[in-house]
Formats: sequence, structure tokens, C-alpha cells
Amino acid sequence: MNEVIRSTTVLAVRREGRVVMAGDGQVTMGETVVKHHARKIRRLYHDRILTGFAGSTADAFTLFEKLEGKLEQYNGNLKRAAVELAKDWRMDRALRRLEALLLAADATETFILSGTGDVIEPDDGLAAVGSGAPFALSAARALLAHTDLPARRIAEEAMKIAASVCVFTNTEFTIEEL
Repeated sequence: MNEVIRSTTVLAVRREGRVVMAGDGQVTMGETVVKHHARKIRRLYHDRILTGFAGSTADAFTLFEKLEGKLEQYNGNLKRAAVELAKDWRMDRALRRLEALLLAADATETFILSGTGDVIEPDDGLAAVGSGAPFALSAARALLAHTDLPARRIAEEAMKIAASVCVFTNTEFTIEEL
């Protein structure tokens, strides 16, 4: 995952049997903000899977559709669907050109998916993509380790911190929870 996506922040947080995914709403073209209220988090497969993206919107929507198809094919098995999507993404000439990263989570697992074939499951239940990912991830890690806050509050506070540091991230959050 050598590519740097300068476009957003999407964060997944797990705690006490809950998973929360949060994404900011800012859309930029180069250095210009063109939209403040984009929805970068989607529910898939009968609302049992949370997905978020960083990168090109059209490419992300293509990947959401492909992931939804894989989830249908594998009866909602996120791990299997993620691996099969990553294989297709890496091998297919058209898909290989897609410029986006996906974050996907169900009730028990979280994955980061990339066009290089990566399907990464974080060790600590925290994952993030986008230009603000390091900031949100660091803040969430500290809050998870040193507070008793629930997953949703950790996600909210970590996203606020990311937005205060990353110019490609705003405070118009979409937050979904399983």
C-alpha cells in the first residue's frame, strides 16, 4: 500500500462487541474543496456489512458493487468476499486501474482492501484509510487504550482530531454502527 490517498478519512473502531465506522464528508479536487457533505460510508449485504472508501468516488462505487456481488456469492462471508475481490482487483486489467482503498467490517472482522491485492485485518480492531488515516488511527488507539469510552465516542473524537490536523478531512461526519 504505497499509494497516498489525499482525499478523506474513514475510520473503523471495535470495542465491546460493537463496530463503528466513521467518515468525513469533504470532497476535494486538487487543493479545492468542492463538497462538504459527501457520504463515504455504505451498508452492504442486508445492512450487515459497513464499508467506507478513500480515493476516486467512481472507482469506489465500482468496488462497492463488486464487493456486494462477492458478498451475495459467498452468503455474506466478508473474509471470503474480500479475498476474492482483492484477487479480481489485482488481476483484472480494468479493475487494476481503480484508485481507491476500501475499509469493510462486519460484526466480527475488519479489513482494509487495496488494488495491490492487500486484504489486511488489523490486530487491534482499529483501521483507517485516506489522508487523515494516521491521525485518526493514532487518536483512536490512544483513546481505546486509555479511556472507557464506547466505540462510537472513540470514533467521533478520533475523527475530530484528524479533521483538526488533515486539510483533506472535515467535521461533517457520517457514522454507522453494528
